[in-house]
Amino acid sequence: MLTFAGLVERARALAADGRRAVLGITGAPAAGKSTLAGDLLAALAPAPPPGLPAHGWVAHVPMDGFHLADRELDRLGLRERKGAPETFDPLGYAALLRRLREDADDIVYAPGFERVLEQPLAGAIAVPRGARLILTEGNYLLLDDPRWAAARPLFDEVWFVELPDAERLRRLIARHVRFGKAEEAALAWATGTDERNAALIAATRDRADLVVPAGLMRRVGMPPD
Repeated sequence: MLTFAGLVERARALAADGRRAVLGITGAPAAGKSTLAGDLLAALAPAPPPGLPAHGWVAHVPMDGFHLADRELDRLGLRERKGAPETFDPLGYAALLRRLREDADDIVYAPGFERVLEQPLAGAIAVPRGARLILTEGNYLLLDDPRWAAARPLFDEVWFVELPDAERLRRLIARHVRFGKAEEAALAWATGTDERNAALIAATRDRADLVVPAGLMRRVGMPPD
């Protein structure tokens, strides 16, 4: 039976031989990807595999830092599609994963994403040389598209987080409201752009190495309201 403790052990085993490994976590918007990544990070950080340093051996590098900035979305006429696959830089994301896998630099800086501003932030995340396991999460890690597919060989495993649609939608609307959208606008965005994206992501489920079910996620901790 799948348990959170089992997930922790499975993730830890990816880096057990001391090489740098990358674990991808995917799923629809508000399914719980960031929550799972954060919970894994908290559980793994103090308990490295034998022989690895007790500090800094695991790092979290979200895909969201590869959102295109609003200025570029405006230029491309994609502002109303923000969050769709074409509003990211997937080749840039793959290039970062490739650099992390090459494990040649003392430190790698990755972009972050500021949710209040809804903008990427360059150089926001420092990944030290000692990080042996990289947790990364995002919507389109398994998308069957040539630009997104460039990242797939760079993951050791990809896990798909699953949550019933009604609960996921409720939490997604609440998240949009929390970060500044009016309730009507949040509902329209969640049931429009976000839902079209969710359908694309759902079609990638069977490509995952592991599906993390909603019941487990409730025990681990759902995205906050």
